[in-house]
Amino acid sequence: MTRFLILLLPALLAGCTSAERTPPAPSEIVPVPPKPPAPPPSFTGPVLGPDGACTGPVPGTAAAIEPGIGECDLVRLKGRPPTDVLVGEGRAGREVQVLYAEPGAKELYFFVNNRLDRVVKS
Repeated sequence: MTRFLILLLPALLAGCTSAERTPPAPSEIVPVPPKPPAPPPSFTGPVLGPDGACTGPVPGTAAAIEPGIGECDLVRLKGRPPTDVLVGEGRAGREVQVLYAEPGAKELYFFVNNRLDRVVKS
């Protein structure tokens, strides 16, 4: 059986040469459009890094924790760094989750494009 395959192998490989192929006609080549440039960020001001530190000075305009405040305003109002920060990109743009774990309670703050979207307390 092995001897048969060894004899048959050159005949099988003969059909695999590229010399018999003809290149595609220019009308068959479809150009790929270039990728559009990434849109600029749709938020302003300093933001939190994965380590929980702000990337710049906090303007300090927010007076209370409420929807619409910035990520760094939350840290300033809480008075201490967060327990954990998750930074990512979603369909709406920059998405950040900020966790404050306190004895007997957890607070999770969800930001979209540097604006507080919602708060979950447990």
